[in-house]
Amino acid sequence: MLIKLKYMAMSRDQNAGRSDSIKIDSSYLEIVKEFKYLKTTLTHQNSIEEEIKSRLKSGNACYHLVQTLSSSRLLSKNLKIEIQRNVILPIVLYGCDTWSLTLREECRLRVFESRVKQSHYRPGVAQRVPGNYGSQIS
Repeated sequence: MLIKLKYMAMSRDQNAGRSDSIKIDSSYLEIVKEFKYLKTTLTHQNSIEEEIKSRLKSGNACYHLVQTLSSSRLLSKNLKIEIQRNVILPIVLYGCDTWSLTLREECRLRVFESRVKQSHYRPGVAQRVPGNYGSQIS
């Protein structure tokens, strides 16, 4: 039986992943720089930048899929907020309890959240008053 084993040394140090080879019996373990585990991409430098990009991409796709619901006048604002809180944000924030964020990464996540929240409060095309841009009909 052939068993394929790989390993990755994780560190924020630039020299991470350059460690010595590991030999078990007569075979060496393969060194990898990144791999997916439970839908999360882990890198040898413990960077989550690519993971956040991937999560934001998935969140944007979900956001655009539910955009017709968000722009519907049939749903209440509270229901639209619940959709955002229970459908979109969990996709973006899956596994975030293990993330060690930099200020830049935190800012990117806040911008996404703000944009999704603002979509609930922007008037749709049908709600705008001609000549009075940005105002809603009361």
